[in-house]
Amino acid sequence: MTARSGWSARPRYAWTDFPTLLWRERWLMLAVFLVLFGLGIAFAFTLKTTFPAYSSVLVRLGQEYVYEPRAGDAGRGAVLDPDQVIQSETEILGAGQLKHRVINRLGLARIYPELAPKYAKAGPAEKAKIMGQAVLGLERHLKIETAPDTPIIRVSFAHTDAETAALVLNTLLEEYLVYRRSVLLDPSASALEQQRLAFQRRLAEADSAYEDFLSNNRIGDFVAEKASLSALQAQIEQQKYQTDAQLSEREGRLATLERQLAQVSPEVGLYRDVSGAPGEKLVTLKLQREDLLSRYKAEARPVQELDAQIAQLEAGMAAGRTAGEGARRIGVNPVHQTLQTEKIQLAAEVAALRQSQAALADQVEQVTRRRLRLAQLEPLFQELSLGRDVLQANVRDLTVKEEQSRANQEIAARTNDNIRIVSRAIPATKGKSLKRPVAMLAFMFAAFTALCAGLLRMFLRPGLPTPESAARTLDLPVLGAAPLKA
Repeated sequence: MTARSGWSARPRYAWTDFPTLLWRERWLMLAVFLVLFGLGIAFAFTLKTTFPAYSSVLVRLGQEYVYEPRAGDAGRGAVLDPDQVIQSETEILGAGQLKHRVINRLGLARIYPELAPKYAKAGPAEKAKIMGQAVLGLERHLKIETAPDTPIIRVSFAHTDAETAALVLNTLLEEYLVYRRSVLLDPSASALEQQRLAFQRRLAEADSAYEDFLSNNRIGDFVAEKASLSALQAQIEQQKYQTDAQLSEREGRLATLERQLAQVSPEVGLYRDVSGAPGEKLVTLKLQREDLLSRYKAEARPVQELDAQIAQLEAGMAAGRTAGEGARRIGVNPVHQTLQTEKIQLAAEVAALRQSQAALADQVEQVTRRRLRLAQLEPLFQELSLGRDVLQANVRDLTVKEEQSRANQEIAARTNDNIRIVSRAIPATKGKSLKRPVAMLAFMFAAFTALCAGLLRMFLRPGLPTPESAARTLDLPVLGAAPLKA
């Protein structure tokens, strides 16, 4: 019938019904409110007054955050972002090991006196649990705050005793300055030393193999010998070319001299005497004629006969019939002698140049064989030399890094240049208590819970609670309402 009629029996409410209906559930709501509010007030009175201590730390980029590779130079000098540095320091500042150090330094009785008697009487397992509770208490009351793009870390610690809070926070910062060194500093000096010693042993083996190679092949300095052989071969070849050129020149001159010497007579006339008898005869005849003229006239027969003889002799001399050779002397030809001397000298020079040419050719052959031998040995030499150079470079780099690491550790062990405590904690003069906030929260929670309980009870009651709700639910006018009787 409900389905066919189209209306539902579930009550319909309006905002005006809620005050009336909730007033009916006032006792339930009051009971729930009083119970919850009482519990909240009781919990608030159990809270103790705490005294917070505040401090701040300035963090700057330090040597610890600069990347130094252990081998090679790849990535050397890389640094973290400032936010990453702040995050790293924050994690170190909040480390549990740091809190253990603070508790061990100050003592459990100084920080949490209520746990000290239990810790003194407990066994090893119980002591670990109690120490864990103390560390948890420190973590719960310790606050570490940072802000973007700000190199400041703000630290606060709350405790029921103001002096203890300041003491714990200052001790925490002091231990933090010490503890961060063991975390950030790379304890690699021993590892670098071990690696350096290993490289030194390998370098000693490489040096021994290198020296054996040089001694077995009779080489003092491979590179220098190779360079000197190249220069020596070039010099010898140049001398050989010069010798060949001189030999060709001398042989050409020698051949020319031989041809010239064949054309020159070995002997030559030194001088010859020309006969002077016709001239003397002519003079004698003329003297005789003059002598006859002293005794005879020119027409005299003896004079005419002498004139005829003189004329005949002059005619013969003019015709060359009276000419004849005199004495002759023959000697060695100086030109032939000079040519022969030069030929002998050139022959000696040619022989010397040929010997020099043969010696230079032999030297070039020896140098070439030596260079070919060095060329065959060069791959092995390069391998030994390269391995030796690499080991020497590694030993040198590791030695430098070892000294730098040791120096960094020694410097960092004495100072924290990039960390500054801006303000140290001082005992607070005014404490903080959560009693009032907890009481207010308890009041609001109790009131909200009581209201929810009243609404739940109101909605769960059977029937139609008010005439207006019945009219809306049944879609019929309510003509009258009778009061509820017990």
